[in-house]
Amino acid sequence: MGNPRRPKAIHDDGDPAMSRGSPFALFRPKRRVVSAIVGSILTAVVAPGCTESVTSPPITVAPALATGQTHTCGLTNSGAAYCWGDNWSGQLGTGSTTNSSMPVAVSGGLRFSALAAGFNHTCGLTSAGAAYCWGYNSNGELGTGSTAWSSTPVAISGGLRFSALAAGGSHTCGLTSAGAASCWGSNYAGQLGDGSTTSSTTPVVVSGGLSFSALVTGAGHTCGLTSAGAASCWGSNYAGQLGDGSTTSSSTPVVVSGSLRFSDIAAGHQHTCGFTSAGAAYCWGYNDHGELGTGSTAWSSTPVAVSGGLSFGAITTSQNHTCGLTGAGAAYCWGWNGGGQLGDGSTTSSSTPVAVSGGLRFSSLATGSFAVHTCGLTSAGAAYCWGLNSAGQLGDGTAQTWWAPAPVSGGLSLGAIAAGGSLACGLTSAGAAYCWGGNGEGEFGDGSTTSSMTPVAVSGGLSFNVLATGDFHTCGLTSAGAAYCWGYNRQGQLGDGSTTSSLTPVAVSGGLSFSALAAGDNYSRHTCGLTSAGAGYCWGYNFAGQLGNGSTTSSSTPVAVSGGLSFSALAAGAGHTCGLTSAGDAFCWGGDYAGQLGDGSTTSSSMPVAVSGGLSFSALAAGGDHTCGLTSVGAAYCWGSNRTGQLGTGSTTSSSTPVAVSGGLSFSALAAGGDHTCGLTNAGAASCWGANYFGQLGRGTFGYSTVPVAVAPF
Repeated sequence: MGNPRRPKAIHDDGDPAMSRGSPFALFRPKRRVVSAIVGSILTAVVAPGCTESVTSPPITVAPALATGQTHTCGLTNSGAAYCWGDNWSGQLGTGSTTNSSMPVAVSGGLRFSALAAGFNHTCGLTSAGAAYCWGYNSNGELGTGSTAWSSTPVAISGGLRFSALAAGGSHTCGLTSAGAASCWGSNYAGQLGDGSTTSSTTPVVVSGGLSFSALVTGAGHTCGLTSAGAASCWGSNYAGQLGDGSTTSSSTPVVVSGSLRFSDIAAGHQHTCGFTSAGAAYCWGYNDHGELGTGSTAWSSTPVAVSGGLSFGAITTSQNHTCGLTGAGAAYCWGWNGGGQLGDGSTTSSSTPVAVSGGLRFSSLATGSFAVHTCGLTSAGAAYCWGLNSAGQLGDGTAQTWWAPAPVSGGLSLGAIAAGGSLACGLTSAGAAYCWGGNGEGEFGDGSTTSSMTPVAVSGGLSFNVLATGDFHTCGLTSAGAAYCWGYNRQGQLGDGSTTSSLTPVAVSGGLSFSALAAGDNYSRHTCGLTSAGAGYCWGYNFAGQLGNGSTTSSSTPVAVSGGLSFSALAAGAGHTCGLTSAGDAFCWGGDYAGQLGDGSTTSSSMPVAVSGGLSFSALAAGGDHTCGLTSVGAAYCWGSNRTGQLGTGSTTSSSTPVAVSGGLSFSALAAGGDHTCGLTNAGAASCWGANYFGQLGRGTFGYSTVPVAVAPF
């Protein structure tokens, strides 16, 4: 099996002192601020056949996993979708075709209630019943009315609202709340069920007028279950997977033989299984590897009982294996095991159920129609996967195949993260901080400069409730308001009275108690904090006056922002800082060569100057050389540099006073990157404007936009 230790990736983080004049400065990564991230579970797993135990924090997700051929997706408790594994056709939904052995966020900011994964495409269903798909689409399986592939979610045509989705080999089906079934995509064997074998890029209604309570899809067949438990199937049937006693394909639903009443069914590549209300499991169709679980490899065109007398409460099927979950949460699998997908610690196939190793108790299982791996979720929401890992589909940060359950890496409930230049950090519910990514300057705070592709704990045992990350330093705030920083410190941005970098957290000098923190980027190299009384303090680099203390002298300890103002919020840009009073007045200080201070000039100021225009803001966001504000009615205004349209005015003309963002949209939140801006409406729709050279506008395209454009798939 090889060495089960997970390797750490070593990254070249470049020169942390990269100058403003660098050709890469235009695209420098920006900092983000994080709220507490809840839930961390550390679990030790010993894979049979391996000689060492593996301890890795599993990622915590809601009870929703979906597995494709060589990719896997999961939902967080908040409905955010993450995928990992093979991504050659964009099935991870990240806006790229880059594989990932770790969970990566699906683009677009949508919140899903369910996921479905096909051969090389994925679909998600929102709580409102809207369906979106992404990935391979040569057969129309994305349902968009075209065969254009998409690496970001795109809406299904027709405006239908579904209560469930199922993704097959190259087709997809949806079920409405009234029980009507519609399918789209490939139809070579009649798997769309509309009475034809004509493929469709938009949903077509399944013939027969049946009302279903559940739908499942295989490689080339589909099955539905009525509320009375009667099963009907349609599509390819050469192995008897329709269960009607024949091997004749059908383009309309045919009733499964035997008069059995099922509680649930599952469709594999070329076989189908179901279990009754008493928990008895039956399977039919292809059986060369024992996937029917009968103790033989004989095919069957009618349901046959799974051996062993086990009582199942859930069942899932894949290309050539099947798994079931007992009422007590014990997992059993049977069929082909060449990749270790049965999870029993071997690669020996079995025509009868074998127990999944490790003694874990699962609440759900998933293994897609083509998968050579299996995943399970515990009742605590921890995800485990086992089997083939050629494209990282197990999500453990390696390409190591596992014959027994291995925890999906992450260790965090993925509600929010603090993202710096080349790292991200998160907090557990207990306040423990973890970081991952690039660590060339000690920004992990773990006592090393070793980068890691999985989370590592920040040293010191401190409990934080807020994190803020710069490009090469990180800061945390305890519940008592004490600030600690770690990482790069040449300009004093750690605030400990020195300019010595630190690989572990050091206390910010002065004994101040803060309620909020903001960290500037590698150009700005400063940090600011806000006390509970609203006083602002900053420390670090001060070449442009970004500390706001009336000088341009850097400081390695906190200095008070001049003017006696009381702020309710702070925002740090790339050489400037802004503060918002409780009355909604905005003040900015620091570099102003592009008008980013908003006072009608391009004169830098080492003290706060009022933003012109008399507008009252409820929120501020500071980008590289621009700033934006949001009014209480949701109107967005921006000022400063506009060379890539980041002000959103329809032009590339910079402005030293606030100008309205075009389009009349009403936003509930704003975020500013280096040279782009994004806003979120109350309905959850996201729009972005400005630079798009790396696809940061979320459109699946490149270039830039001078007006807000909807993030795909809105």
